Amino acid sequence: MTPRIGVILGTGLGDFVQEIVAEQSIHYAELPHFPVSTVAGHQGRLIFGHINQQPVVAMQGRFHFYEGYSMADVTFPIRVMKALGVEILILSNASGGVNPGFSVGDLMIITDHINLMGTNPLLGPNDERLGPRFPDMSEAYDHDLVRLALGVAQEQGQEVRTGVYAAVTGPVYETPSEYRFIRVIGADAVGMSTVPETIVARHMGIKVFAISVITDLGIEGRIEKITHEEVIRAARAAEPRLARLVLGFIGRCTKT
Repeated sequence: MTPRIGVILGTGLGDFVQEIVAEQSIHYAELPHFPVSTVAGHQGRLIFGHINQQPVVAMQGRFHFYEGYSMADVTFPIRVMKALGVEILILSNASGGVNPGFSVGDLMIITDHINLMGTNPLLGPNDERLGPRFPDMSEAYDHDLVRLALGVAQEQGQEVRTGVYAAVTGPVYETPSEYRFIRVIGADAVGMSTVPETIVARHMGIKVFAISVITDLGIEGRIEKITHEEVIRAARAAEPRLARLVLGFIGRCTKT
């Protein structure tokens, strides 16, 4: 089986794999050079199978820079997916909303990002066999795929948001002043993942579609204390709607 679509599932979203007609499941610990996920809500398995008759490979749990892994480690699975034949990468994450119009449980299709991680997975020598020294990022998130997903959401009667995702290192949640800064510079949501994977995918010519589940709010006057367990609960509550959208999206990807 040659997977055309790769899927990376974020915090609290791992149950989506139940939608996959699985043919093989491999724990990360069994894969050479693969890191092992250390975060609650990330089960750590690579699953091969089909969704809507599309061959897919899915990561049930991702790796984060804040876990102490290098950027090369964090993005190594994207390199593997490319070698396996993946052409489209679907990313999901749990994030904090900084747009005053957002609410907990909203789904936000990512249209662009801001890298606030202070580093980049492409630093160092470039292997031209993988991609160019200076990859263009004017369309980090494929416009056609965004339009496709918005069309699917409309057909399903689902209200979804669109917006800019800011990536920080974590593992702390932001201060009120940091939330305010992130909003002022143009972001709608903030999280601790996704951007490194997107950069490496685009470096290799993989199209990217990404979606955030808004699990907490960093909006002035509405900021509350948050725990990782609460983030997981909020993500799981939104997971059925996310799964429905992604399933419909993958079904339509057969025509792209």
